[in-house]
Amino acid sequence: MNYRILGKTGFKISEVSLGTWQLGGKWGEKFNPETAHRILEKAVENGINFFDTADVYNNGESEIAIGKFLKKVGQRIYVATKCGRQLNPHISEGYNRENITRYINESLARMELEAIDLIQLHCPPTDVYDRQEVFEVLDDLKKEGKILNYGVSVEKVEEALKAIEYPGVASVQIIYNMFRLKPQDRFFEEAFKQNVGIIIRVPLASGLLTGKLKKNTEYGADDHRSFNREGKFFDKGETFSGVPYETGLEAVEELKKIFGGGDLTKYAIRWILDNKDISCVIPGMSSEEQLKSNIAASEMPPIDKSRTEAVKQIYDRYIREYVQDLW
Repeated sequence: MNYRILGKTGFKISEVSLGTWQLGGKWGEKFNPETAHRILEKAVENGINFFDTADVYNNGESEIAIGKFLKKVGQRIYVATKCGRQLNPHISEGYNRENITRYINESLARMELEAIDLIQLHCPPTDVYDRQEVFEVLDDLKKEGKILNYGVSVEKVEEALKAIEYPGVASVQIIYNMFRLKPQDRFFEEAFKQNVGIIIRVPLASGLLTGKLKKNTEYGADDHRSFNREGKFFDKGETFSGVPYETGLEAVEELKKIFGGGDLTKYAIRWILDNKDISCVIPGMSSEEQLKSNIAASEMPPIDKSRTEAVKQIYDRYIREYVQDLW
């Protein structure tokens, strides 16, 4: 495993880290604490030292599982969590001192921690980025020692650019993959100038970029790939990166021709890691097999320029019209 610095935090973290949206089971399955512990254990054994979670993942069970695991592991593991998506309705006004403080205290209690390494606003409404008082609350909580650093998880590049205008923002979590190229046009350069860490989420476009999904692949009723393709419950960019499913499958077949067919996972993650401005990528892992496939990218050589250019051509031909102007 290779390691990179997470911006202003100064944390030296594994470039392939662990996203825990589906920790303890696949999307739509009931949370399994034993499975969660096994994945966390195997992740650390393979050099991962950064976990990304959220208070709403598995209704807090992901945070609880991580907290229990941290008590048993004998090395420094950095934990990032998120807050804000408990709000119902999820509106800008809900991001206030009372709610943010309460959510952070609840996360601390679930994980049994004295301080959170990195708290992130969880894809808040765009208006939040114009409210300086929200970031002042985070500054105060940092002074109190409840959090060591804070950042944001965003849907849009414009939100990311606005967020890093606040000097206290240490990191930005953003969707970037072979089907979502826009962040590399401007945001990465600006973040580097501000020493802001970049955490890449949805690196495999909800599984599309593994190359394993088919037209007839079935998804459970509780799997967001079944119920959120049009953004009925949350931003549709979270599901297949906002790409129409069958269009994504067509593009994947072209990518397979470039990379020799079969499993695209390690190539999709390696392609992301080739950008040195990125701090880490956080694919989800619901099995040891997935974990090994994901971390293999860290040991691969960079992808050659001809194939990198071919990826862009496929994006321009199949994907750009569906995502470029929305996120």
